[in-house]
Amino acid sequence: MAKSKPVFKRVLLKLSGEALLGRLQHGIDAEMCASLAQDVKEVHGAGVEVAVVVGGGNIFRGQVEGKRFGLDRSVADYMGMLATVMNGLALQNALEQIGVPTRVMTAIEMQAVAEPYILRRAIRHLEKRRVVIFVAGTGNPYFTTDTAAALRATEIKCDVIMKGTKVDGVYSADPVKDKTAKRYTEVKFIDVLKQNLKVMDATAISMCMDNSIPIIVFNLLEKGNVQKAVFGEKIGTIVR
Repeated sequence: MAKSKPVFKRVLLKLSGEALLGRLQHGIDAEMCASLAQDVKEVHGAGVEVAVVVGGGNIFRGQVEGKRFGLDRSVADYMGMLATVMNGLALQNALEQIGVPTRVMTAIEMQAVAEPYILRRAIRHLEKRRVVIFVAGTGNPYFTTDTAAALRATEIKCDVIMKGTKVDGVYSADPVKDKTAKRYTEVKFIDVLKQNLKVMDATAISMCMDNSIPIIVFNLLEKGNVQKAVFGEKIGTIVR
């Protein structure tokens, strides 16, 4: 049963680049982008301050594509960061088309495209009821967008990180490959690290553990799940 009001005041929604693929093999699916924007609008309309960190794997995966092209790891990671900027702009457009004021803030300065990330300005945007999309990761190679999500959530003091995935929570093994895999409803940070559960990378998990920021892992493809998580319904897996 859903609660009558949100249980979180400020949330960070972590979207993988693959979340924007929709039915495509590569690039950004306009319908999926519009659907995600609608999910964000519903939560935002309930009075929740929403920040988003988006990945870039639907356009360029630094580690994978870097090896294929023979790129230096740093160069490949910077290319991946630029892919997140394209995704962030697409999501901003989808949100503003349905009347949600949005700002894109980038860790790599590109003034003609997006605002530079400045902590106080980001918090002010949230307080003024704007959705803030953080792009370009942390601005540094060798760090994932998972780590960027944990860092930004810590900096802007989010109540929770909501990680939208293609599966309905955290499993003991890959549920696609292992039919006996067990789904957890709740798991501790330390157990995620010990068992190497595929939630976020170890740096992101450690940062969330150190700063007591819970992570809700849920199926993003099921309509209404973003709102359910914000309103306290038990979906997916909570890591804390």
